[in-house]
Amino acid sequence: MIAAFSVTPLGIGEDVGEAVAAAVRVVRASGLPNRTDAMFTSVEGEWDEVMPVIRAAIEAVKAYSGRVSTVIKIDDRAGVTDGLTAKVASVERHLAEGERSQPGRDLVENGQG
Repeated sequence: MIAAFSVTPLGIGEDVGEAVAAAVRVVRASGLPNRTDAMFTSVEGEWDEVMPVIRAAIEAVKAYSGRVSTVIKIDDRAGVTDGLTAKVASVERHLAEGERSQPGRDLVENGQG
């Protein structure tokens, strides 16, 4: 499964980078495949591996604030491994195929999309 999550400390102002870095450190130390971007950190593994990592990341952020907001999105698909890489590779492959088939392109060009 892949879990994308965001943990935000509340009440500490706009600069939450230090608190978020604490959560990312927990994820990276887990040894599970992971990626961090501007909005979410994604981590891949079995349910019983991933959920404790997310919980520990939340606890790391709670060290900075007594209240946190957490958003979790889960893609739980049996038999899939290396999903973090495979999903992005699939999109990149389709992008590389160019403009030869773009459903909806006519709508955009005509101002309808």
